[in-house]
Amino acid sequence: MTLLAAKLLVLVSLIKPSSAAAPDNCVFMGEEERNSLYEDGDVVVGGLFPLHYSPVSFHPTYTLKPAPTMYNFSSRALRWMQTMTFAIKEINRRSDLLPQLKLGFHIRDSCDDIPVSLRASLLLVNGQPEGGKGLENTNGSNLGCGAVKRTVSSVIIGDAGSGVSMALLRSLGSFRVPLVSYFASCSCLSNQREFPTFMRTMPSDAFQIRALARLVSFFSWTWVGVIGVESDYARFAIQLFLQESVQYGVCAAYTHFYPVVLSQEVLDELLDVIQMSSSKVIINFSSESEMEGILTEIQRRNISGLQWIASEAWATAKSLWEKSKNLLRGTLGFAIRRADVIPGLGEHLTHLTPAYIRESAYLAEFWEEMFNCRLNGSVNNHSHGVDSYLDRPQCEGTEDLNDVYSPYSDVTQLRVSYNVYKAVYLVAHALQDMSDCKNGNGPFLNDTCADPKNFKPWQLIHYMKRANFSALGEEVNFDKNGDPIAYYDLVNWQKRPDGSLLLVKVGFYDASLPAGHTLVINESVIQWPAGKQAFRSVCSNSCPPGFRIARRKGEPICCYDCVPCAEGEVSKKTDSLECSRCSEETWPNKARDLCIPKTIEYLSYHELMGILLCAAAVLGACISLVIFTIFFIYKDTPLVRANNMELSFLLLVFLAVCFLVALLFIGEPSDWLCRIRYPTFGISFALCISCLLAKTAVVLMAFRSTLPGSKAMKWFGPNQQRASVFLGTAIQGIICLIWLLINPPHANKNADYHSATIIIECVTGSEVGFWCVLGYIGVLACMCFLLAFLARKLPDNFNEAKFITFSMLIFFAVWITFIPVYVSTAGKYTVAVHIFAILASAFGLLFCIFVPKCYIIILKPEKNSKKHMMQR
Repeated sequence: MTLLAAKLLVLVSLIKPSSAAAPDNCVFMGEEERNSLYEDGDVVVGGLFPLHYSPVSFHPTYTLKPAPTMYNFSSRALRWMQTMTFAIKEINRRSDLLPQLKLGFHIRDSCDDIPVSLRASLLLVNGQPEGGKGLENTNGSNLGCGAVKRTVSSVIIGDAGSGVSMALLRSLGSFRVPLVSYFASCSCLSNQREFPTFMRTMPSDAFQIRALARLVSFFSWTWVGVIGVESDYARFAIQLFLQESVQYGVCAAYTHFYPVVLSQEVLDELLDVIQMSSSKVIINFSSESEMEGILTEIQRRNISGLQWIASEAWATAKSLWEKSKNLLRGTLGFAIRRADVIPGLGEHLTHLTPAYIRESAYLAEFWEEMFNCRLNGSVNNHSHGVDSYLDRPQCEGTEDLNDVYSPYSDVTQLRVSYNVYKAVYLVAHALQDMSDCKNGNGPFLNDTCADPKNFKPWQLIHYMKRANFSALGEEVNFDKNGDPIAYYDLVNWQKRPDGSLLLVKVGFYDASLPAGHTLVINESVIQWPAGKQAFRSVCSNSCPPGFRIARRKGEPICCYDCVPCAEGEVSKKTDSLECSRCSEETWPNKARDLCIPKTIEYLSYHELMGILLCAAAVLGACISLVIFTIFFIYKDTPLVRANNMELSFLLLVFLAVCFLVALLFIGEPSDWLCRIRYPTFGISFALCISCLLAKTAVVLMAFRSTLPGSKAMKWFGPNQQRASVFLGTAIQGIICLIWLLINPPHANKNADYHSATIIIECVTGSEVGFWCVLGYIGVLACMCFLLAFLARKLPDNFNEAKFITFSMLIFFAVWITFIPVYVSTAGKYTVAVHIFAILASAFGLLFCIFVPKCYIIILKPEKNSKKHMMQR
């Protein structure tokens, strides 16, 4: 501390040259704050606590000497201070911890103000005047710095605020004075390069922010308001929250900073922002003093229906309950880890003797504020005015803290106090490790150890960063940044039947647990601001399954529209960012939230159209066989014999086959069925047309052969007729064989025509092969039609050619109509058209050629005679 004192002397000499003549003298700048709590020891631990806080702004003009700032007293901070003295005294009584050392303390008030904290910290590290006296003697002259014995504080426990701690570190860090904070949580303090001598028993805000983001996500609050006081603590916290919340799909409806001093204009601006927003959830990063002013204005405006999320700075501030008028009912907040009990602390807080109270200005002020009385001979330093203080009655000496409630004596929520307790033990265990060091195995130069009664501050920080100890059953250790492992209680502000506040633990956040399990919440015990359920706070309602989120341009990601999934796509969960496409075998249901198997379509025997076509095919085959039977029975009659009986029988058989071929087109297609279907169709019709062609040629040659000198009939006898039929059919067979060898027909699942339907169809494979088969049938039909047309004027009784002509006309009409219809249809209707063309052309041939003959055979037997047939 010699270097620090020297620098202060240089600073004073530069400001007051008159004192340079007396280099042994030191001069205090301004008025010394005499109130402090001091107890000597081998090692004196410094302490800074915000025992007072300023409720109003203070902007001096410096035209006059600045008046003392008005402060309110904080009994909660007094409990923290008393916890430090209790812990030090407890350690001094122990025989297993620092038995050769006595710890002392030197505690000052930081007033939650940077200038005051800086001045107090400099007084701590430069020592306490012996006997607690000031630096000014009775005759008013300045005493030399060397003339006054000082006991310096080599480590400071404090301060509560992150901003104040940062200012202290920037001032004391150059001298490597360790600072152990019990309540500063700003993540910025984890920067060991900037703040290498900082440690804390308070978790970093980085963990609290993760917990808050998980909390709002747990309750599906995606539209939250975020406000905070203008401080390093709130700025860093809000910045971290905005970054962390993105991965949970949480958006800030607004972010608003307000100054520490809340004027009416500032409050109006803040409340206008809150009221204009649709968000029902508000996260507030501030201390209880700022929250008091906000609650007062909310009550004046009669605003309700808000879900408050408290940062750890005010999550357990019970003093706000009385001012809130139930406005904070249902508040959720993460509070730092609580000690169920610190043995002996309660008695230490309440066992205050009048003599002891008068010795401490802080206790005296608390006592007078608590009971609104005046102690004789107290060393108080009130800032509320001398007149109001003198108007108070004398304290009777019978006052008892057990008769009244005070945050000071409330040991049910020992959270910050527990941090103070651990901070003291951190220093004690570091000193113990220092005491256990043996020269030759030490961590310092030449393997030396430090003297526990005369060490340098930087030597102490070495042991503090490696400390690992147990406090009240909890293992306390620190990471490389000097931060403890984060653990928070999730507390819920509940109203007791008598109207008082009950802080109920409804969950916890433990950073040491595996990812995804760090936050545990018991919803059943939560009391909400209104009703039995949590508020709904979203910018846009959730998109149900079957819809996807469509971002609104220029708006936060939580504000979006719900767009139905496109055709062929589904979304199976709420708030899907994208729809997923169904597989080729499936298709979305009507709600588009599930892929279901596509409808399989083919011409089936079980549907009406398939049944009718099947019946028509069987009927045609039966009719063909019936006519065959009739012709066989009457095969010896002139009519049958005159119409080329052999070819007629062949034609009837082939027509029956043509009818039955239609059955191959019904049912689920397969590769083998497709390979049979088309060749069978082509060959059967080639047989039929070839027979007709032969019959027509026979009729025509029969009459041509009656001309003188004609030998045509001997070239077209029965063998030639059979050969012509075989030849006409063989050509079709060769075409089909080539087709099957090169690119045969095969079954195919077609999902292109209708997305929701899979059409199982036979594809022709080679289109050329298919149209060659049809084309060859057409060529045979044209030849048959030509010959029949030439024979149309033969005698009536032998004129079968005119019936063949009619049948060919029907055949052409059917197949010419078939081509455009076949090309323009798909699925089972294409197959139905094909079957219809087969049946229609087959019935045309059957009825036009054979029905007239059957009519004569059955109904006009008198005309079935040689005499009748020879009349013309």
